[in-house]
Amino acid sequence: MNRSKSRREVLLGAAALAGAAGLPRMASAQAKGRIVVGTWGGDYARLLNKNVEAPLLIKDGWEVVQDQAGDPERRSKMLAEKRLPRGTTDVQGLSAINMFQMHDAGTVLPIDYGKLKNAGNLLPAMKYPYGVGHIYSGKVGVYNPKIITTPPVSYKDVFDPKQGNKVGIIDIQYQYTLVCAALAAGGKVDDLEPGKKLLLECKKAGMRIYPTNEAFAQGLKSEEFGLGVMWKARVVQWQNAGISVTSMTPTEGALAYVSGFVIPKNSPNKEGAYAYLDAMLDKSAQEAFAVDMGYNPTVTNATVAPDLNKRIGFTPDEIKKLVDLDYNYLNKNDVALKEWWDKELKG
Repeated sequence: MNRSKSRREVLLGAAALAGAAGLPRMASAQAKGRIVVGTWGGDYARLLNKNVEAPLLIKDGWEVVQDQAGDPERRSKMLAEKRLPRGTTDVQGLSAINMFQMHDAGTVLPIDYGKLKNAGNLLPAMKYPYGVGHIYSGKVGVYNPKIITTPPVSYKDVFDPKQGNKVGIIDIQYQYTLVCAALAAGGKVDDLEPGKKLLLECKKAGMRIYPTNEAFAQGLKSEEFGLGVMWKARVVQWQNAGISVTSMTPTEGALAYVSGFVIPKNSPNKEGAYAYLDAMLDKSAQEAFAVDMGYNPTVTNATVAPDLNKRIGFTPDEIKKLVDLDYNYLNKNDVALKEWWDKELKG
C-alpha cells in the first residue's frame, strides 16, 4: 500500500461527489451521519472511496471522511486518545499485526459479528475478535527473469548470500522480512535469530536496502537488483505498470498479509463504524478490490475471474500452507527487533 508520509485529511463525503475541492485540516467525527475513517493514503484510500464509500455508504446518506496518515502516526493517535471519552475516528485501517497491537493496548472494541449482515460470508480466519479482515495477500518471492535466470522456489533461494547485490529488501517491511529470512534459515515465526544471522550474511554479500515499496519497485524497474520478497498483490500492480517481474509462492509457505479494520473504543459513531465494516465486506466491493488492487477477497461469495485469480490468488495447497505471523511475539519484541534492524543491519 502506498502510505502517506504526511498527515492528510480529505473530505470524501457528498460534497466530494459534487466536486468540492476543500480539504479540511482536522477531521472530527460527529454523533450521527458521519463516519471518520483512519486509513493510509494513495491507492488504498482512493479505492475505498471508489468501491466502498461512494457506491454503498454515501449513496445511502452517510457522510464519509477519510483521516489519512501512515499507520504509525494513526496508532500513536489512538493511544494518545485512549483516555478520551470521545475519539476522532470511527474505524481504523491496519494490518493484522497492528490490529492485534491496538487490541493488546486496550484501544479497540470487540467485534459483534451479529451486527454485520455480511459476516456469514466472511472467511473464518478473517474473523478476528478485535477486527475484521478486509483483503489479504501473501509474501511471495519476486524476481526479474532477465537478471535471475534460475527461478527461485523458496525464501531460502531468495536470501542466499551467493546472490550478492542482486537481492533487495524494504526497510519499512522489517518485520515480514525478518520472518521470511528466519523461515529461509530454518527458524520459526517466533524464533527470528537464524533470520538475523542470514540477513547479516546477505548484507555482507551486497544486499540492497530500499526505504519504501515504491523505491523497491523503482530499483526493480531500473534493474539495480533482481530478487526479493513482496506481496503478490503488489507484484500484479507492478506487472500492470510494465515492470519485468515474476512471482513465486515459496515452498516454506507464503507469509499471509491481512489488511483490516478495527473500531476504537471511543468511536463517536459506532453505528456508522459497523455500517462501514459491513459495506467493505459487500460482494461488489470485494470483487472490485480484487480487480483494482490485486488483493484477494475475504468473503466466500465474491467471484474472481479465473485469469485474475491465477495472477492474484493461491492454489488450495498454497492456501493451506499460508503462514500466519505470531502477533503476540512480534508485538512484545517489536522495539528490540527494530533496534537490531536499524543498528545492526542498516548501520
